[in-house]
Amino acid sequence: MVFPSRRVAILGALAIGILGSVIALRTQWSADTDTGACQMSAETLAAIKPLATGEVAAMQIEPRATPLSELAFLSSDGKPLSLADFKGRTVLLNLWATWCVPCRAEMPALNALQEKLGSDAFEVVAVNIDTRDPEKAMQWLKDNGIDRLTPYSDPKARIFQTLRSDGKAFGMPTTILIDNNGCALGHLAGAAEWSSDDAVALVRAAIGG
Repeated sequence: MVFPSRRVAILGALAIGILGSVIALRTQWSADTDTGACQMSAETLAAIKPLATGEVAAMQIEPRATPLSELAFLSSDGKPLSLADFKGRTVLLNLWATWCVPCRAEMPALNALQEKLGSDAFEVVAVNIDTRDPEKAMQWLKDNGIDRLTPYSDPKARIFQTLRSDGKAFGMPTTILIDNNGCALGHLAGAAEWSSDDAVALVRAAIGG
């Protein structure tokens, strides 16, 4: 005879097991979907590889594209976003901070790149990771005439930790080139001259791919 309390416990365990299986299947389905989308990026990788030269020679092109659509941060008004919200656009994701001298130095070039190529097909997504006084970054952008970049932020700097654990971030600034399927094409540690002809050619090839 199974006592009521034991029966409830058994049913509860079964329900938890079924729920866990459903979540696992959905997670695996999502991962498989992202990986499948990234397989379509091989042509773009081939197109941009010879263009990682000159001012963007430090760009490390990925051997194969990897999904990054789950990376999360905040909009300028504090609403949660992820790279999935940018699907359909090629993204140059840049992590910066006001305390980082080379980050500040390259912001005008990123601003100029956004002015040159910004469209429904491309955006420079500059995410500030200052962990104190988030308003400071917005004021710095305003004071320095950085008027083409939307002020995204991650005051807990989790996005940097995630990329570092993936081997795509080693210091500041960190920049990731991501295709319109949310797949990483390449990463660059340190500052670069993003408004140069070399950088524009690289980004245009990524957009066109």
